[in-house]
Amino acid sequence: MAGMDKNSSIAAVVVLSGGQDSATCLALAVKKHGADHVAAITFKYGQRHRIETTFAKRLAKRFGVKKHVVVSLDFYNRITTNALMSDVPIARKKGAACPNTVVEGRNAMFLLAAGVWAKSLGATEIHTGVSQTDFSGYPDCRAVFIRAQQRMMRLAMKWPFKIVTPFMAATKADEWELAEKLGILDVIENETVTCYNGIPGKGCGKCPACKLRNRGFAEFNARKRRQQG
Repeated sequence: MAGMDKNSSIAAVVVLSGGQDSATCLALAVKKHGADHVAAITFKYGQRHRIETTFAKRLAKRFGVKKHVVVSLDFYNRITTNALMSDVPIARKKGAACPNTVVEGRNAMFLLAAGVWAKSLGATEIHTGVSQTDFSGYPDCRAVFIRAQQRMMRLAMKWPFKIVTPFMAATKADEWELAEKLGILDVIENETVTCYNGIPGKGCGKCPACKLRNRGFAEFNARKRRQQG
């Protein structure tokens, strides 16, 4: 097929942001397929903190993934505005369905681009760390969206894509527990960037992303103590 890499043995492409969810997702994909059969894709879309890209590169190397691309979507800040791409304070207006950190269409754009690359590599799986369990008002993190996106991509490219979402029904505490089982707890705790203010590891502790992450970590530790007691 035109445009396909006949020498590629890639089975899965992981959308890698450099945060907790995508890093754990990458670890799972590597465990399933082996590092040589996994590729990762990271996006620069005008986010305030480019440190995410730096950490994504480090994570790809740490997990042995050699095929990693960073794709620029520099048009994004010309067609939408939000708190993650500007200096607008992070907030959720009273009565608003979504917080102002929502980047409109981001996951749809990311998955479509990842799919284009995946098809060129001969891969059918696309892994992403979205979850609707710890729902924060992000419409493109829901299972109904993923099903629709997968169908759209199959129709658009005539390719048997499977969008893999291992955390769709998982809480942050579940993710921390999985990281421990995978032997990467220290990596996820200290070498990822989830914070909306761009602070690695435990982050600022004040933004919604940090509160969700840290609450999950506390729940994970409480669960461990109950199991040990």
